[in-house]
Amino acid sequence: MDAHKSFKLGRYTITPFLFGTFRLDGGSMFGSVPKNLWSKRIAPDDENCIALACRSLLLQDSTRSILVDVGTGDKWSDKLRGIYDIKLAPVDALPFKKEEITDVILTHLHFDHAGGITYNNNGNLDLTYPNATIHLQTANWERAQKPTPKDKASYLSDTVAPLHNANLQLCDGSVEILPEITVHRVDGHTPGQQWIEISDGNKTIMFATDVIPTSHHVPLAFHMGYDVCADTLLREKYALLDKAIMKDATIWFQHDTQVACSKIQRTDRGDFSLTADLTT
Repeated sequence: MDAHKSFKLGRYTITPFLFGTFRLDGGSMFGSVPKNLWSKRIAPDDENCIALACRSLLLQDSTRSILVDVGTGDKWSDKLRGIYDIKLAPVDALPFKKEEITDVILTHLHFDHAGGITYNNNGNLDLTYPNATIHLQTANWERAQKPTPKDKASYLSDTVAPLHNANLQLCDGSVEILPEITVHRVDGHTPGQQWIEISDGNKTIMFATDVIPTSHHVPLAFHMGYDVCADTLLREKYALLDKAIMKDATIWFQHDTQVACSKIQRTDRGDFSLTADLTT
């Protein structure tokens, strides 16, 4: 499987692509894991930040064009663009036109996943995908409107407020929201995040979002300092990885700039690791 080419899964043609890249503090991305361990996996820059991808999937069948998350968007001041080193893919390089999108599945409303849902239209914040139904967990919609001091910087008003005018389809828990597409609520990273399972009954892929943001986060001890509850996150992560092995599923990593997806195996110590069947 080529990370940049379309492939078929059940009713859908699936096209992976990047909205762009950005950076975050490496220590925050790896939580309690010491730098002398995580930096061997991914090298930080001179400000201790690591490069991260905004990977998305475009799913198309005969009636729908579906996006899974929408990247950071372009509503950034020069100062913040520099802090986060935001680099966007050219619009003409994206594999769709915004008017064609019928559905957007947002894993959660943090700026690096949902910032691109709105854009600055001559001073007005407008919805980027005006014809789309936006699928989101109720708990995350509620959290985004009343964030805590820990995650307030991730839930930005220029992303959240315009969604009151969107065609929101809120759901609760694990549910099939569209044919062959099931979302699963998880709360360890932030309340009401949802990871996405796409399956035709034979083949399955899992879009792990911030439960497992990069391939380096597959081992159980590797999780983010941004997570609101590490214990909850680790239970949810174990369940996701266990299910991936049971279903022989491929996990897609949203923020990994090098490894797009991989299957998973158990280690001799009861942990998890990538198999040799990975896509870069």
